Amino acid sequence: MSEKYEALKLDHQLCFPLYTASRLVIQRYQPMLKELDITYPQYLVLMVLWEKDEVNLSTIAEKLQLQSNTLTPLLKRLQQRELLERKRSETDERNIVITLTKKGKSLKDQACDVPAMLAEQLPLEEEEAKELYRLLYKMIGKMSEK
Repeated sequence: MSEKYEALKLDHQLCFPLYTASRLVIQRYQPMLKELDITYPQYLVLMVLWEKDEVNLSTIAEKLQLQSNTLTPLLKRLQQRELLERKRSETDERNIVITLTKKGKSLKDQACDVPAMLAEQLPLEEEEAKELYRLLYKMIGKMSEK
C-alpha cells in the first residue's frame, strides 16, 4: 500500500480496537446476564435505575447516550417483564417517570457480583483498568461537548 493510503490501514484506526474491545467485553457479560434473564442494554437501563430510582426518560437517555426512540422499546420490554413501571409525571404530563418494581429492585441483589466477575475476565491489572477508564471517559467527555 502506498504511503498515501497508510492511514487507511485497519491497524491504524482507533475505531476498530474500540469496537472490537466493546464487542468482546459485551460477549463476556452475556453468560452472566443470561442467568439474570436480561440483555446487556437492559442491564444498562437497570444500572441507571439502581443508582437512582424514579428518573425520567430523558435522564436515562442522556446517561446512556441513547435516543428516546431507541430507549422506549427497551423500557417497554422491561415493563412487560415487570421490572419497572412507566408513568406520566404528576407535575408535567410531558415527562415519563420510570421506577423500579419490587422485582426490579430484587434483581439488583442478584446482579451485585457481575462487575467483579467481569473484572476477573479482563486481561488488565487494576491500575491498567483504571487508566483505561480514565482515558475512555476523557475521550467521551471531550467528544460529547457541544
